[in-house]
Amino acid sequence: MNWLKSCFFRVALICIALASCSIFAKEQAGPLYDVRSAVVVSPQKIPPAILAGVGDRVNAAINATVRTEVYPRVVLTIRILYVEKGQGFDKSRNVAKVSIDAVSVEDGSVIAVSSFEVTSFSNSPTAADEILAEDIAARIRSAFSLRAGRA
Repeated sequence: MNWLKSCFFRVALICIALASCSIFAKEQAGPLYDVRSAVVVSPQKIPPAILAGVGDRVNAAINATVRTEVYPRVVLTIRILYVEKGQGFDKSRNVAKVSIDAVSVEDGSVIAVSSFEVTSFSNSPTAADEILAEDIAARIRSAFSLRAGRA
């Protein structure tokens, strides 16, 4: 009987600990910005389809996003640091390293910096640039709470 009580208390304690850790925890939202424009640059020779594709998609998302509250106004400088295409066993993995600066419209200071890597998969070499551009733009839309627009 003591063994049964001890197992019950252990299970109850574990359930309470799990419930308090993740189920009822509310995730803190990151800072929001009123993104006004975006420019895409690269220090290396990156395919134009990637640069133009990211720029068109992000700017379309900026135009589709309507803010009802006042947030700090920023301009995004998106740097595509490198792109590696045709990685992996079947040469379908493409990787891009991206860095973003959110620059204040009011005083020109950098108020947010983000950096990430994007991995996409494509069996078609002709479509790989467009797929990678969409994956990069999707990550930026997610980071800055932008609605998807038509590119």
